[in-house]
Amino acid sequence: MSDSVGDSAETADAHPLEWDEPEDNRKPPEDRTAVSNRVEKVDDEKLVTGNARYTADFVHNFRSVGRVSVVRSEIPHGRVLDIDRSTAESIDGVWAVLTPDSDIIPESLYTSAGQSYPEPSPWDMHVLHEHVRYVGDPVCAVVAVDQPTADRAAETIEVSYEQYEHVVDPELAFSSDAPQLFGPDEVDNEIVGHDYDRNRMAHIEGELGSVSSAFERDDCVVHETTWETIRQSHANVEKHTALAYTDEDDRHVLITSTQVPHHTRRQLAHLFDIPIRDIRVKKPRVGGGFGGKQAMVIEPIALACSLAVDRPVLYEASRREEFGAMRSRHPMRVRARSAVTEDGAIEALELYALSNTGAYGSHGMTVAGNVGSKPLPLYSKVPNVRFEADIVHTNTPQTGAMRGYGAPQGTLALEGHLDVVARDLGVDPIAFRQDHYMEVGDLDEIAGMMGGEGAERRIRSCGLDECIERGKAAIGWDELEQPDDPDCHRGVGMALSAQGTGVAGDELGGAQLMLNEDGSFHLHVGGVDIGTGADTAFVQIAAETLGCSPETIIIKSSDTDVTPFDYGAYASSTTYISGMAVRKAAAGVRERLFEWASRMLDVPIGSLVAVDDRVRCETTGESVTFEEIGYESMYGEDDREHIMATGSHSTDESPPPFAAQFADVTVDSTTGEFTVNQLVVAVDCGVAINPGMAEGQIEGANHMSYELAVSDGITVDADGAATVESFDEYGLPSATETPPIEAILVETHEPTGPFGAKSVAEVPTNTVPPALSNAIADAVGVRISSMPITPATIRDKLTE
Repeated sequence: MSDSVGDSAETADAHPLEWDEPEDNRKPPEDRTAVSNRVEKVDDEKLVTGNARYTADFVHNFRSVGRVSVVRSEIPHGRVLDIDRSTAESIDGVWAVLTPDSDIIPESLYTSAGQSYPEPSPWDMHVLHEHVRYVGDPVCAVVAVDQPTADRAAETIEVSYEQYEHVVDPELAFSSDAPQLFGPDEVDNEIVGHDYDRNRMAHIEGELGSVSSAFERDDCVVHETTWETIRQSHANVEKHTALAYTDEDDRHVLITSTQVPHHTRRQLAHLFDIPIRDIRVKKPRVGGGFGGKQAMVIEPIALACSLAVDRPVLYEASRREEFGAMRSRHPMRVRARSAVTEDGAIEALELYALSNTGAYGSHGMTVAGNVGSKPLPLYSKVPNVRFEADIVHTNTPQTGAMRGYGAPQGTLALEGHLDVVARDLGVDPIAFRQDHYMEVGDLDEIAGMMGGEGAERRIRSCGLDECIERGKAAIGWDELEQPDDPDCHRGVGMALSAQGTGVAGDELGGAQLMLNEDGSFHLHVGGVDIGTGADTAFVQIAAETLGCSPETIIIKSSDTDVTPFDYGAYASSTTYISGMAVRKAAAGVRERLFEWASRMLDVPIGSLVAVDDRVRCETTGESVTFEEIGYESMYGEDDREHIMATGSHSTDESPPPFAAQFADVTVDSTTGEFTVNQLVVAVDCGVAINPGMAEGQIEGANHMSYELAVSDGITVDADGAATVESFDEYGLPSATETPPIEAILVETHEPTGPFGAKSVAEVPTNTVPPALSNAIADAVGVRISSMPITPATIRDKLTE
């Protein structure tokens, strides 16, 4: 085990190995009553019976709701000269047609990225665009009595353009003579390293040690590989949907399928020059987010349309818009280089990413930063590390946040590259990694290199060794049997991954817990459940702290008027950050329960414990129920109190979860056809608050990762327009096309998290592409480095 002996005193003080956690935060499994149990999700019954209410269901609350249809650019680059809306406005049932010149449309620039304030993305968008930059840019919005009328009216609108040259390929876009997407005064809040003359939205770099010196050493061999990823869709079942209206107090309300209610409220206030207090954002059930709703995508159009017609308006994106005009994963080309000695010591690692951010810069810099800051720290024992990225605009659909957030692209490049090096050296690829990866006690300076001062992190929990051993056993790593067919060859491959748990120093979650007189509780949480089961995890954390059954806690989350502030559901932060806020609020309520029980039982507070929905004295055995305390505290003859407490949590910590991915594949060396026999992924997520939900997250993430490896994603034509318009045209692997996925939970204890928990939802998203590429190389000796992996690409490599 590593330790911090070599650290300076200042570093050791700033990043201690030991963590001062609450005494009851570290419980053995047999003492846990609510956490570590496969509790049924609080919304399961509503979901399976169809009683869960999504955004579009709320139209039934109103007598009349307008519907929106958006006219989008049909050219990749140009300027709107004229919009003929006369026919549309003459259609019966059309209430309004909005254009960039409409008074209600803000002139301000903004970013759609739902991130902290100030936003780390350029303000480069308008609600409706005169200067259009991709096929799909919103130009005009129609509001009508119903959707067919709105759609029919939109089809009659004729837009005239002055067309400009366009560019689709990021390599060409970055050249000095490429068409320029942004001119002077078209971007505010410009980001470090921008060069709009070359379509560069940002440039980032960081270095630890001296990589160039290592590359020049005579005792090192330099290896270089290049990798490419697809433009992947979030493929949400529920499309982007927003319902906007003005309430009886003249306040503007949005019920919307979002991951970031509070960020959306702030951004709308800025954009429309409305006080934050006069905007309310409510998140109902969400039918999938995966990062695609970590942005203010359609809410500005919905609000503008509602203000224009002075009545409720629903904007529900079409499936065509989802694929061509919402958000997708950033396609990237990543170069990996290493300097390795003959005995297998890695002296230097370098990644360079060219990221295609599409027409606008939402999340562009931060996603590209994670290409280096997530995978590279895994190898903390490498002395020289460098990362560099250019984020480039093209006339293609917008990209944005997506599960993994840059880590899948970087993990493919790094884990694929290390497999190439290990095979060149003739060494075991697992042992090669184990010689260099992090362990408990290590100081992660690479994260600090990318994140700036104070971003270093001490590793206090790491289950990589157990993840590898259990994954090897499950996949049969040492027991591989070859097929009888001489043309078919079986191989296994593996990849490792680390992620983060929230954004160090840039998160905040809040919670409020109140006791009812019958001994039940109301829990209000700003944290956002987007289908992951976060509400259930919050209830389990509160119940474990209080010593009550989860069924006694009623939770309400994500309403900016009612629930406390929270940054939202992203960066795998919800259980770790918002869950700790819940834990603090529950601890505050427990303290008041003990105070009242001490009076009622006439015993010292120090003798009390909370268990089974009551407070019991350990010395006398006497107890009072939470219900008795509730009635006494609210209706007592002397003192009275509504027992409640709030908690908020922010931290500079971001402990990494770890994953070891294994893939078993059989390849036909004559045709390139391949069968993935099994995927196994072992994940260290600390203590799983709800093991069933954690396993579900792992399986879902691994399926998304498998799609990233074998699907074409969203392809674009010569004009940069998405060629995918429906699920039928999108290569989402079906249940029958998906190999068996085995999820293995490896329990460690993360002292900075609630009851030892850290994140789980993203880290298994990163690993299937490199593991599958490595398995194919093991089977037939060819390397597929450009996704997707297809029989044709394997066959072409085999015939070279």
